[in-house]
Amino acid sequence: MQICPSCGEENPDRFRLCGLCGTRLAPEVEPEQVRKTITVVFSDLKGSTTLGERFDPEPLREALSIYFNAMRGVLESHGGKVEKFIGDAIVGVFGLPTAHEDDALRAVRAAADMRRTLPLVNQRIEPILGARLENRTGVYTGEVVAGDVSAGHYVTTGDTMNTAARLEAAAPTHEILIGEPTYRLVKHAVEVENVEPLILKGKAEPVHAFRLISVTEGDGIRRHLDTPMVGRTQELEVLTDALDRAAELRRTELVTVIGPAGVGKSRLLQELLRKAGANVLAVRGRCLPYGDGVTFYPLAEMVRDAAGIEPDDPLDVARSKLMRLLGPEYENVAQRVGATIGLSAAAFSQEEIFWAARRFLEILAQRQPLVALIDDIHWAEQTFLDLLDYIVEFAEGLPVLVICSARPELRDDHRQLKERENAHVIVLESLSDQESSSVVDNFLGTTA
Repeated sequence: MQICPSCGEENPDRFRLCGLCGTRLAPEVEPEQVRKTITVVFSDLKGSTTLGERFDPEPLREALSIYFNAMRGVLESHGGKVEKFIGDAIVGVFGLPTAHEDDALRAVRAAADMRRTLPLVNQRIEPILGARLENRTGVYTGEVVAGDVSAGHYVTTGDTMNTAARLEAAAPTHEILIGEPTYRLVKHAVEVENVEPLILKGKAEPVHAFRLISVTEGDGIRRHLDTPMVGRTQELEVLTDALDRAAELRRTELVTVIGPAGVGKSRLLQELLRKAGANVLAVRGRCLPYGDGVTFYPLAEMVRDAAGIEPDDPLDVARSKLMRLLGPEYENVAQRVGATIGLSAAAFSQEEIFWAARRFLEILAQRQPLVALIDDIHWAEQTFLDLLDYIVEFAEGLPVLVICSARPELRDDHRQLKERENAHVIVLESLSDQESSSVVDNFLGTTA
């Protein structure tokens, strides 16, 4: 039994509040303090201190509500959390409560999307306020001390927050400055411009920063696939045997390569393509961990890859490339797969998309054996896994090898592809110490 410290009433052990007077029966436990590496997006409105003086409070409040809701939506769409609002600044964090390996890249992409979103927001705000809002942003990665993130207590202390705010204050209007720790994590996915080392308040040494120009869809840190492969002889044989069966039996084969990050899945698949050379046609797609329209994103990437469609191609050019790839007799296929990459506003059912995806691969395989590589299917939507099952079961009479890379989470989440005669799984284990040493020597160029 628990005795209420206020009224002395006896209460069962399961009670948190006194049943008689409502007093809390047990003292609150202070949230546990933990160190976390996060990326902070600090964005503030230019001239925020004078907004209240320049505009009437009611329209200003309405305008700021539209602005903050839009920016919150952008941050959350990339997996970030709004940690706090400070005056007219919005502070987003990536890495709390759950850390992701690409938190820095998510944060930079969110900052870029916030910049792109502001003109659209201003179209709504200008009739209300009679003016347009201007902002600037700083992005910085580092350690903070956070409370019990499971209970919603976020950042409490840390120089990372302050540095992000100082970068924002140093950024020109409508520009984004990213700190050097962030840049190191995203350097292969961004175009930046060096800025002179910044003298920031509270920092003993000048701070190196970069002005963000654009962000690509690639990985933040490029994978090294050009070094000699070490080990993996048996695994490579499984892949080559599957490719041989696909070619000889003219059927679809599926191989799923499962292993933790960094174990060498991409390197193994690259080696298969190197060995196959010009004897196969290869297309590649990848699954994304978040975002709008990710369900068929791998299919869209394979279509762009095969047709040579560039991100900045006008619609008519992109459509021409796709039709040139498939031929006029397959216009119905082009219409449906084209819709998955935004070449058409037409809406098609899931069954039609499945059919068109299968026919697309079959058309490519008419010319030579086709290898379709799909990375990171542990992030795939169930609908896309169903599409893969459909392709493997119903693609007929043509040599197609579908290879998927996945982390063990695919099995942990009980989301795996159906077992069948033409579906195989490779589980990559860690290399031996000697093999790992050889990998390091190859990477550093120290092999004799």
